[in-house]
Amino acid sequence: MTKKRKVIIPEGKHALYEQHGYSAAIKSGDLLFVSGQVGSLPDGTPEPDFKRQVELAFDNLQSVLSAAGCSLEDIIDVTTFHTDPQNQFESIMAVKQQLFPHAPYPNWTAVGVTWLSGFDFEIKVIARIPHNG
Repeated sequence: MTKKRKVIIPEGKHALYEQHGYSAAIKSGDLLFVSGQVGSLPDGTPEPDFKRQVELAFDNLQSVLSAAGCSLEDIIDVTTFHTDPQNQFESIMAVKQQLFPHAPYPNWTAVGVTWLSGFDFEIKVIARIPHNG
């Protein structure tokens, strides 16, 4: 028996995903696959302060997770993309420590990239949807 995938889009964000032709997240069975989230200002442009950009990316991530009935604690796997990993590491770790203060931590892979459409940080995750989600 094949289950259909369900698109998850947080309230108020439909135009963004329609404009760019992708879903914020896809629910498949008890897994949630969240597209890359960035730290944008309300007009969609990148937040210029790097640490704040990372915080906003996590805020956007949490809103997608919440729309699917999940939280940060449901994350299994994280992939982050960085335009200057060596110089950004300290700021990213400060935000990460606030959001994931203790074990068990999710899997985490960090990838250095040369282009993120004007952004300097992007995060995508896979989460397990709680039974009540």
